Amino acid sequence: MPFPCTAAHDLGTYQTYRGLPTLAGLTTMAGAMNPGLSVDQCVQRLKRYHYAFKRLHEIFTARLTAEPIYELKTAFSLHAHLCAEHVSTLRARIAEMREPPLGLDVTPDTNLEVFFDEILSAPQNQTLVTGLYTKALPALKAGMERHLRETHPLVDHPSIRLCRFALLEVDDMIRFGEKAVDCLVDQTEAAGMVTWLKLLDDALLAAGSLDGSQHSSGVPAVRGYSAKPFVYDPTPRRDERFIDPYNRGVNPEAFLYDPKFPNNAKVLMMLFKRIRELDVPEMMGSIISETKGKPWGYYRDMSRQLWDEARHTMMGEVGLTSLGIDWRKIPITWTFSRNLNTQLKAMDRHAVLFFIEQGLMPRTGKRYEWEVGMASGDALAGLFQDYDWADEVLHASIGRQWYVKEFATPREAIAYGDQCWSQIASDYRELMEKGLTEHRNWWPEVYRTACRHWNIEPDPVVLAYDTTYESTRADLQELPMSE
Repeated sequence: MPFPCTAAHDLGTYQTYRGLPTLAGLTTMAGAMNPGLSVDQCVQRLKRYHYAFKRLHEIFTARLTAEPIYELKTAFSLHAHLCAEHVSTLRARIAEMREPPLGLDVTPDTNLEVFFDEILSAPQNQTLVTGLYTKALPALKAGMERHLRETHPLVDHPSIRLCRFALLEVDDMIRFGEKAVDCLVDQTEAAGMVTWLKLLDDALLAAGSLDGSQHSSGVPAVRGYSAKPFVYDPTPRRDERFIDPYNRGVNPEAFLYDPKFPNNAKVLMMLFKRIRELDVPEMMGSIISETKGKPWGYYRDMSRQLWDEARHTMMGEVGLTSLGIDWRKIPITWTFSRNLNTQLKAMDRHAVLFFIEQGLMPRTGKRYEWEVGMASGDALAGLFQDYDWADEVLHASIGRQWYVKEFATPREAIAYGDQCWSQIASDYRELMEKGLTEHRNWWPEVYRTACRHWNIEPDPVVLAYDTTYESTRADLQELPMSE
């Protein structure tokens, strides 16, 4: 908004130099003479925003793995990351305001606890997205907007800045959510939620609104779905577009590191590897949800990594689509997240994750993938691998910060990850025997589709590739053959 350049302001003869905006452009002199929130009032509201963002982060993370719809998985990954970042910012601001001890692990209002517990316990995704995006985030937005109106624009500028930036991303989340509700919730489903949505409204009324600034109704919130405590579900689920999810009939790593294959075909394998990374957010969601008592920095950093892995999945989606390939016809496997989540403890899953990250750091890892992308002549593939490499360097650092410190030496940490991965890697034939997959070789049809896009004839050697995961895992280590 442009500032009026007048010599005189609202206070008679008071003037700034040549009519420059007063008070660094934050407000007028008259505006600055109106009192606002005290430090105590400000902190009490900030603590409620902190609580709301923290609970939202919990919900997005806890519901991500078992959510079948791909677009919701990726959005929950982003929104969990955004909420984690705002939790960190609020914690820092509260600590500046004469508040040791901070008391940030204390629930500010039991009615708010019921409100968020209800959304966490929502029985289906239609109910969940309605609660998240039409109740919780709008209530948080209303509170922060009220803060901007009622606090002093000069003395509380650090809080104002925090709220303004947070509102940008809250608005983004709400816009996504409103569209999601429109797409997923029909009239019958909406009618079935009326009583539950009133329960949420009543909880906010009992809390004096999310920010606590309004009069309480005095009627304690009543539990509905959350009368039965929420139980985390670590088993990944996928929607109907994900075909043959147990298929391990194509080993992209063996192809990628074989010098006889051309770079353009290797790009296809890398794009498959990217979209297959959907299983990493599914697995990391379980680590974050089931690991308790860590410093907040752990949850912030792990949520950032979870979101990065979801971005990598979408890189694969975009890259394959750019080559005319329908990813819905490719088996996007979930054996990694499914096996780790159902067979290993959270700490052991993190061990496997760190072991894999370390394997990506040498020249034969992410740098090599970037070199392949650049050499292929596919600018999009080169760009994606450039950022993928940068992200993985960060992820290795996060692992050193939060995982390696549990061990006497980094070598022990890496060895433990190898040991944990070996426990779940050899189920190839078992999947066939159970009738879950035939491990179909999907590679030839994908390669032919790309060749039509490139207007070239398929290379017979490339077309004939048929190496599976039966005897090797993704780091090309040989597996013990089952008897």
